Amino acid sequence: MKVNHQRWMELAAEEYRRLNALLADLPEDEWETPTDCTGWTVRDVVAHLSGAAAATASVREQLRQQRIGGREKGERLQIDAVNDVQIRERQELAPAALREQLVRNADRSVRARKRTPAWVRALRFGFPPPVGRASLGYLNDVVYTRDAWMHRVDLCRATGRPLELSTEHDGAIITEAAEEWMGRTGTPGLTLTGPVGGAVGAPAEHALTVDAVEFARALSGRGQVDGVAADLVLF
Repeated sequence: MKVNHQRWMELAAEEYRRLNALLADLPEDEWETPTDCTGWTVRDVVAHLSGAAAATASVREQLRQQRIGGREKGERLQIDAVNDVQIRERQELAPAALREQLVRNADRSVRARKRTPAWVRALRFGFPPPVGRASLGYLNDVVYTRDAWMHRVDLCRATGRPLELSTEHDGAIITEAAEEWMGRTGTPGLTLTGPVGGAVGAPAEHALTVDAVEFARALSGRGQVDGVAADLVLF
């Protein structure tokens, strides 16, 4: 299932809408709940999302975050250092203010990403193995949308809130990730189960059968599914 730039922007906007709806009635005490992201609370996840949205909304902000992260990373990966910058710079914001900031930054992010010219989206950069070189469009369209989606899963699991799922939205994100995984592993097909499941790829004897959300979590390194290695697909 090939998802084009316009469709990715629709998915990104809808994902931010769902995140805002989830956070809208979250009591302040639950913002300190640990999540599946090691060392991160609900509040930290939201701070990261707001910082990431701000970075994708402004080249200047993206470069600023990368510059600070580069100075502070030490032996860590650059992305981990930048994530820490995003969280640290928002640690004084009250939950309501942080949520409002996320809404503003998310709106700016989608508008900026939507109007990025095709030639800019086509520029290629180095990503960690096994992805290798990939386009800016892949990062801005695909990876940032997946990241927001996966963190909504994290927030729902941490707070016990139901995960809003639909085939049109969540199914599209998971299926596209599944197809990328199949392309990297040579897997001809698999069967995803659950509310947004379905067959992906060609019918195959002994095809892997797994819950769609748990499959995505395993790809991101948050869970374990036999036959699914983490880090082959970026989230």
